[in-house]
Amino acid sequence: MSKSPITCHVLDSSTGKPAEGVEIRLQSFTDEFTLLASGVTNSDGRCLDLLSPSVTVAPGIYKIIFATKEYLAKTNRKCFYPWVDITFEIENPGEHYHIPLLISPYSFTTYRGS
Repeated sequence: MSKSPITCHVLDSSTGKPAEGVEIRLQSFTDEFTLLASGVTNSDGRCLDLLSPSVTVAPGIYKIIFATKEYLAKTNRKCFYPWVDITFEIENPGEHYHIPLLISPYSFTTYRGS
């Protein structure tokens, strides 16, 4: 299966399960951030279709925004971080960029995945 050149995966570390239904926005930066794409995580906590697999992203600055408050509110949990913004730089457009996010009501962590 082909996938977007930029993908993400959200895990709810407080439940030990994938975070299904997290709304995601992908933005690019020129003079300001502009919306490139949006999506929602699937039952495995993944969003593999933000961009068409045939799209080649340009080098530059990007931001992916995760709507964590709405996700946690669905299970009546509080949220200290209403959204998580991860800004990253693409240097090699030929590479795949995977942005994993681990969330809980009072923390988050991320890294560059493969």
